[in-house]
Amino acid sequence: MEIRLVKPEDWEAIKTIYEEGILTGNATFQVEAPTKEQWYASQNLPNSLVAIDNGVVLGWAALSPVSARSVYSGVAEISVYFKLDTRGKGVGDKLLKEIIDLSERNGFWTLQAGIFPENTASIRLHKKHGFREVGRRVRMGKLKEVWRDVLLLERRSEMVGID
Repeated sequence: MEIRLVKPEDWEAIKTIYEEGILTGNATFQVEAPTKEQWYASQNLPNSLVAIDNGVVLGWAALSPVSARSVYSGVAEISVYFKLDTRGKGVGDKLLKEIIDLSERNGFWTLQAGIFPENTASIRLHKKHGFREVGRRVRMGKLKEVWRDVLLLERRSEMVGID
């Protein structure tokens, strides 16, 4: 499996994987994938990766800014999505490790993730990579008319001496 930076030609695979996540009902509040333009505009592309095996995109990980304010320039929200049929095969694990390493090389000191409490596999994956739960946002939003809580997890970079 190869991990590399996202390229424009990865869009259809990224969208398909994102749509698989949407269909689970436990990956995002989104009910449809964004357009190519919306997705690429919302991501920090120098910090967005895909996992590829035999020319097939198996998953993606991306950082999004949490604020336009310069004081938060080293804080990003992380998203990790991979094909459902690759669960348990190490794709998410490798993507998360690589994007953490990339983020630290690029000066990020905090990564945060908002995860539905029901998404226990994602919570375990993030905790395995040093994320810790810092709070529960009760009734953060509605998904198909059902109020959903969101756990806020964060990971502080060891490179900047913050814990």
